[in-house]
Amino acid sequence: MNQDYVKPDNWSIIEEGFDVERVKSSESLFSIGNGAMGQRANFEEMYSGPTFQGSYIAGVYYPDKTRVGWWKNGYPEYFAKVLNAPNWIGINVEIGGEKLDLFKCKSVTNFRRELNMKEGWYQRSFNVVLTNGIEVSVKSTRFLSLDLDEVGAIKYEVTPISQDVEVVFTPYLDAGITNEDTNWDDKFWDTYDLAHKGNTAHILSKTMKTDFHACTGMLNQIFLDEKATDIYPKVEISNTCVKLNYTLEVPKGKTATVVKFGGYTVSLNHKEEDLVTASSAVLKQASESGFEALLDLQKNAWSKIWEMADIAIDGDVKAQQGIRFNIFQLNQTYLGKDARLNIGPKGFTGEKYGGSTYWDTEAYCIPFYMATKDQVVARNLLTYRYQHLEKAIENAEKLGFTNGAALYPMVTMNGEECHNEWEITFEEIHRNGAMTFAIYNYHRYTGDYSYIPEKGLEVMIGIARFWHQRATFSTDKDKYVILGVTGPNEYENNINNNWYTNYLAKWCIEYCIENITKVKEEYSNDYKRIIEKTKLGEEEINAMAQVAEKMYFPYSEKHQVYLQQDGFLDKELITVADLDKSQRPINQKWSWDRILRSPYIKQADVLQGFYMFEDKFTSEELGRHFDFYEPFTVHESSLSPCVHSIQAAALDRMDQAYTFYLRTSRLDLDDYNKEVEEGLHITSMAGTWMSIVEGFGGLRIKNDRLSFSPKIPKEWKGYTFNVNFRNQILKVNVSQEGTSFNLEGNQELIIYVDGKEINISPDTLITI
Repeated sequence: MNQDYVKPDNWSIIEEGFDVERVKSSESLFSIGNGAMGQRANFEEMYSGPTFQGSYIAGVYYPDKTRVGWWKNGYPEYFAKVLNAPNWIGINVEIGGEKLDLFKCKSVTNFRRELNMKEGWYQRSFNVVLTNGIEVSVKSTRFLSLDLDEVGAIKYEVTPISQDVEVVFTPYLDAGITNEDTNWDDKFWDTYDLAHKGNTAHILSKTMKTDFHACTGMLNQIFLDEKATDIYPKVEISNTCVKLNYTLEVPKGKTATVVKFGGYTVSLNHKEEDLVTASSAVLKQASESGFEALLDLQKNAWSKIWEMADIAIDGDVKAQQGIRFNIFQLNQTYLGKDARLNIGPKGFTGEKYGGSTYWDTEAYCIPFYMATKDQVVARNLLTYRYQHLEKAIENAEKLGFTNGAALYPMVTMNGEECHNEWEITFEEIHRNGAMTFAIYNYHRYTGDYSYIPEKGLEVMIGIARFWHQRATFSTDKDKYVILGVTGPNEYENNINNNWYTNYLAKWCIEYCIENITKVKEEYSNDYKRIIEKTKLGEEEINAMAQVAEKMYFPYSEKHQVYLQQDGFLDKELITVADLDKSQRPINQKWSWDRILRSPYIKQADVLQGFYMFEDKFTSEELGRHFDFYEPFTVHESSLSPCVHSIQAAALDRMDQAYTFYLRTSRLDLDDYNKEVEEGLHITSMAGTWMSIVEGFGGLRIKNDRLSFSPKIPKEWKGYTFNVNFRNQILKVNVSQEGTSFNLEGNQELIIYVDGKEINISPDTLITI
């Protein structure tokens, strides 16, 4: 049974009623972020029940030394950890001499929380009777500013219901925090200075090993019934914590309020000696604007994001809530402002998966950012990998590759591999191909070829060299084979000739050679620079081409399908439908040995290749492979349902496409995998967007033009989405009756709809 406590709503995530069993799950679901920092929805006041405290700063990490029983050559030295940063949101509250703690109160009623996605704020309210018999009403509103992205704001209100009462607010900063998932219980932060002046306080900390410096700051304002007070705080200070105490006498029915502005300034963006000055300046700017004015700016900033990124669904509230939640979290995690940053699988919502970047970015996220933002954002994501090319070459050298062969890491913060599960770190090499595919996808969609001669071709050459060296010539088969790999299906390790990996290797080499020729002919200066740098010659190009031409692909004549790997048909082929439900999810019920011998597929593998290279195969071939592999797929990866939804829609199997869409869009809201308390699945959320735009909308690029084959689930009356295509915005509205297109731009756009060419003029509505 999936959780179902989130109330269906078009624009908000709403929880009603207090349940200690839900606290950690809700801390994930109600997380907030602004691209520069983020936090789980921890309570501001003290909470002594089970909780997972988390506040994170983009780009700040710690290299946690790898912990394994048996060290293997080439093993990454560390696993990068997204660091739990000093806590700035804390506000202890004392009422009539008793600390407010929802875990210990006599009763909690009217508990409600809301994450308003349209306007970008989070609010919690409740009535509580403390053990001293005093009843109060509490309301807390907070947001992380998109305009001042080093600042968050909290408005915390307490109203006595039963009697006049003394209220003590203690806003604090605490640098004495730990990560939930440390390998060796290392200390990650060193606190070296604490300061306070009036209503402001600062803590200066630096990360051990990586030496990131951060200033955590706060500035408080105290109000009684909306009138500012001049209460001077009493200060408590320790080695890692600064507390400012404010005592108010509050009459029954009146409201005491603390407004707290806080956040981080970091050495990524400021000189170390300027961190306190920068923090003081931005907090002063926020406080002079005031909470309400800053909140108005927040609503306006989110309104601009939604103008472009929104997908509106008519007639299905749960589907609508799901897609908006996914789009909202993607924008909270990454806004494309800084090419040094990337998109972590958990974003700012948890610590699992530690490192900042997986191949998810290239395979799933780039299409979302290309279509919903300026193309500069997608270019920044590609540039991130270009800047890590030298590290990718070093990673390959550690494994014995030479001559500039590049292996991009499975997990990274700075380009170094920092994933420490053997079968993934060393075997799941298909991620390398996603880097080249992202460059191809960017050029195909934006039409901007300039990236390839400037940066992209160097990346492609390094990757092609890797595939050339990683392939082995089999005299038995008279083909090149790729041995000892793990494909996207991580429920098979150390297998030979994973079809998807082999196909990507062949394609990467061919695409690289194609672009070497084009750059040589059309960008001679860039070509000369690249050849001088890479020392690439005709002999090596010919040898690479030979590997691509003679690549081996396992195939079953009996089933008329490409085999996931050489030994797939040796397995006991029992479908998921015939697997006892009590055995699911198998990754939580079975031994790893049993999983590896089973036919069960964690996520799209062969079908991942059919998704990426759909135009190389017929619809009949897709149908055959879908029918063969999907029945063995357990979808225990968040990246699985979206690919299957897109392909089911392409095959006109709309009931199946809709079921997969709901699963991907509500994966976290309904906690399908029973793990949402660890954080959200951010990168797969881009797949949810793809399920609608590429799945139901049928968006493709054909002959250098947008192409659509719109379909609609029977459960919906209609849906609309926008795509920014080469600096013109096309609005698409699909209903049960037909599809309409409206172009915001300054020149005519030719598109295909169900294979027919359609001319769209700017500001003209065309219905088909």
